[in-house]
Amino acid sequence: MNKIFALSAGTLLLCQMGMAQQKMVADKIAAIVGDKIVLRSDIEGEMVNLQRSTVDNTLPPNAPCMIMEQIIAQKVMVMQAERDSLPVSEQDVDGQIENRIRYFEDLYGSREKMKEVTGYSIYQLRERFRQPIKEGLLAKAMQDKITSSVKVTPSEVKKYFDAIPKDSLQFYESELEIGQIVIQPKATKEMDQYSIDRLLEFKKQVQEKTSDFGRLAILYSEDPGAKENKGVYILNRNDKQWDPDFLAASFRLKENEISSPIKSQFGYHLIQCIKRQGDNITVQHILLKPNVTRNDLAEATKKLDSIRLVILNGKMTFGEAVVKYSDLPMAKFDGGMLQNRMNGSSLITIDQLDQPSERDIVLLLDTLKPGGISKPMPYIDDQPGGRNGVRIIYLKTRTHPHRENMTDDYARIQQRTLQLKQAEARDKWLREKIPTYYIHVEDEFKQCSHIAQWIGSIAKQ
Repeated sequence: MNKIFALSAGTLLLCQMGMAQQKMVADKIAAIVGDKIVLRSDIEGEMVNLQRSTVDNTLPPNAPCMIMEQIIAQKVMVMQAERDSLPVSEQDVDGQIENRIRYFEDLYGSREKMKEVTGYSIYQLRERFRQPIKEGLLAKAMQDKITSSVKVTPSEVKKYFDAIPKDSLQFYESELEIGQIVIQPKATKEMDQYSIDRLLEFKKQVQEKTSDFGRLAILYSEDPGAKENKGVYILNRNDKQWDPDFLAASFRLKENEISSPIKSQFGYHLIQCIKRQGDNITVQHILLKPNVTRNDLAEATKKLDSIRLVILNGKMTFGEAVVKYSDLPMAKFDGGMLQNRMNGSSLITIDQLDQPSERDIVLLLDTLKPGGISKPMPYIDDQPGGRNGVRIIYLKTRTHPHRENMTDDYARIQQRTLQLKQAEARDKWLREKIPTYYIHVEDEFKQCSHIAQWIGSIAKQ
């Protein structure tokens, strides 16, 4: 039996985004699964995304069946997860929504372009995609429960590998595992106070009408968008994308009121309320980031040099040092290792080091051997307005170009073997569970192989 995978939250979001770009005829119910419906637009949207993902932009002949089967499988997993009260928090949902929004921002280049293409504001997109995202997370929680006990043995891995025709074995370019420890010094109290005093002076100038708030934002704000929008933003009270301190301070203001300097994770803000309307507020702000001095960076360099020697002398592992010293928010979760943005693994190729903060790593690679750690070097993160710091680079492994084999690629082969076994467990679960749910599909889908089996099983109940 072919594998049935539940659709991910990301795929569902892509589906809806794809449909937002098309002029659709009146929608139609294509299937009913329990108390949930599947719309014709769901199927057509997935067809668009599947076509985009193929090299030659063509669809397999069984695409409608494959997509409908996936959606039905997901709906059943969602309903079973709800029955079993599997935990999915609103924080998890909000986090996934923000990840998707950032993805599409990168895809289209800006929020303005994204709104132009999709026809939806950021707030509208969040609300539109909340339910699909939540269903995706529930389905994943159910899949994890089904497959959590599935394991593979070395003999199963070898059996899987031996069954692959030798001329079909994958060829891999040179790949690397690269880690980093980053220290981003905090500004001194004196530099904090300097930023606060400057903002207070700006406030005074605006109140005395010797300067215009928008002009000050253009000239002095360190918000990258201020040059274009004069620091003006429309906020919604329930919008989770904004720094919570910035958002809370904004909603405390009355119309035309100017705040005192407000500290956020980005620096210090001066905020003016332009207009309030229900849960929405229009504000204008000036952002100043307290400078990190050369002495601060020199101290961070000295500290990282000591950390490097401790690791090289075997008194601490790189991973332990990451947890203890790195200032990057994700370091404790990814162990300081750079992530492959295509598949989430720690194995990357040189051409994937294309972010501004990664380009100087390429120049280092010829001087590092596996296990080697660079001397401390300047670092600027990829956030707008880039924050300064210092880092050391760790080259964990480097592979040479090669054909897949059990020695160099055992972990990959083991993972694929595990995925197949997990898929078999999911298929078995679906065969047993689907007959306990009501399923109705339009006639054109009744001959799809899995759907025909499921409906036949239901009929026998």
